[in-house]
Amino acid sequence: MTPQIVTVLSILTITVIFIVFEILRIDIVAILSMLSLAWIGIITPSEALSGFSSNAVIAMIAVMVMGKGLSDTGVMDKFSKFIIKMVGKSRRKLIGVISSSVGVMSSLMQNIGATALFLPAVLQISKKEDISPSKLIMPLGFSAIVGGTLTMVGTGSLIVLNDLLKQNNFEPFNFFDVTPVGIVLLIGVVLYFLIFGDLVLPSPKKKEKEKSSQKKLIETWHLPHSIYHYEISESSKLVGKSCENSNIWEDFNLNILAIGKGEKIKYAPWRYTKFEKNQKLAVLGNENDIKKFANKYNLIKKEDDIFDKLKDTTKSGFAEVIIPAKSNLVGKTIRQQAVRKSYDVEPVLFFSNGESYRGDFSDKVIKPGDTIIFYGLWKNLKEFKDSDDFVVPTPFEAFEEKTSKIWVAIASFAGAISLTFFTEMPISLCLLSGAFVMIIAGVIDIKEAYESIDWKVVFLIAGLIPLGIAMEKSNTAQFLAQNLMGLIKGHHPLIILLVVGGLTTVFSLFMSNVAATVLLVPLVLKMQNIGSIDPASLALLVGVCAANSFILPTHQVNAFLMTPGGYKNSDYLRAGGGLTVLFLILTVIVFYFVYI
Repeated sequence: MTPQIVTVLSILTITVIFIVFEILRIDIVAILSMLSLAWIGIITPSEALSGFSSNAVIAMIAVMVMGKGLSDTGVMDKFSKFIIKMVGKSRRKLIGVISSSVGVMSSLMQNIGATALFLPAVLQISKKEDISPSKLIMPLGFSAIVGGTLTMVGTGSLIVLNDLLKQNNFEPFNFFDVTPVGIVLLIGVVLYFLIFGDLVLPSPKKKEKEKSSQKKLIETWHLPHSIYHYEISESSKLVGKSCENSNIWEDFNLNILAIGKGEKIKYAPWRYTKFEKNQKLAVLGNENDIKKFANKYNLIKKEDDIFDKLKDTTKSGFAEVIIPAKSNLVGKTIRQQAVRKSYDVEPVLFFSNGESYRGDFSDKVIKPGDTIIFYGLWKNLKEFKDSDDFVVPTPFEAFEEKTSKIWVAIASFAGAISLTFFTEMPISLCLLSGAFVMIIAGVIDIKEAYESIDWKVVFLIAGLIPLGIAMEKSNTAQFLAQNLMGLIKGHHPLIILLVVGGLTTVFSLFMSNVAATVLLVPLVLKMQNIGSIDPASLALLVGVCAANSFILPTHQVNAFLMTPGGYKNSDYLRAGGGLTVLFLILTVIVFYFVYI
């Protein structure tokens, strides 16, 4: 064992300890590892910085930008609605469908691309169904990683494997030769999370458990928060009446949030707006009051997708608005200001001089310090934030989907993925091209593109890549592999398969799956007739087990999902530990009965 090998093993050990026990932030640990290797002289300065220009890092930056573009145009919103409509709101069903879908998609494209395609939709589903993202995102990522083993082009390790076989005068594997083990592994991952998901997936973090601003607002002001949809029948006595003379505020203490007919929707209709037959209403209030109103006016209860924005907390909600002393509204009434007509938002509660008013408070004179609670679309409520006449303490993001750019976003993403199939260019360049098409086409601007990049993930992967280079350059990896391979000669084939698979798994945690494959495949190909196992089958085992990377967030997919999932290193250890063992056991069993 040379001094260089000792040094690299020492740095590797310290890095693992710091990552596992979270002594420092993981990206800081990665950079410290990179700097240590460079200053000690194990790697050159250019090798130390090579991670920042690596294929993996540039590809991740590109998919983050494209994911933002797809989300901003509403593509993922439509996709998430389709998923929910197809499988319902059950978290287990969502995990099953999403994991299976991304796994199959990953068999035909790079796993980071498949993950980027599904992540925005999963985040949308998480918000809409009030499911913690930590319960959905990890199954998504792990399935994307495993899905790459369904075909010989699904992951980099299997692609490079065939090249290595040719170089060593072995027959390359066909496109679907790896599919039997890939199917078993994908099924295993899906079942693992369906059965053990509640035990191994992290519970919502403390900050997630805290009440949202909307829940606090509802509880503080005792606001109704149920929205009901009704249709005005042809015989309804409401036809021809206005909102005001229907007495909906005084007699029923209800609020009409929207009126719709066909595709046309009017949010917070003006008090003099008249009702028509076959119109659909979105009404806010308590259930008993709603029923009384519906019975009196012969309304038909009917759910309709046209009011989805009112139930989507990412698009609408309550806002607390305070009137400052210098506001132009002071001394006026809501009727005089025509708030509904001017802002398309519905006033729900008025608080003045220690008294709360509900129903019809349109003629109350507004004083400095008065508080009004409104319900409406965030894009409409944003006008209050932008005006000096109001103070809005309620936090919200007013987001307007760029629906006019939806096909540009889809074409950019699809084009980038297609380039990875039909050209010889690196995946990073293909994906980066798609990202810049979105920027140039105005799907997102350059500022939004920079803000969409999770720099913690970038520095994590860029910092760990030099560690893999150091393991190769110093012959540390080869030293470990050769010594371990020498110990398994003469053992039962199951032991040999288990050791080769386990060694590949360990290497893939700190090296890219391609690097681990390039290092180990030549070694196993030289193991002629060991345990009566075909060396090519052992090489395929290496290519498959290079995807067994779940224990640490060092795989590019795991790193990519760390922030949106709110995960810590310990979360990967808990969920990934059991899956790593399951992956290894399933792989060894399938190879023993199918491939040797």
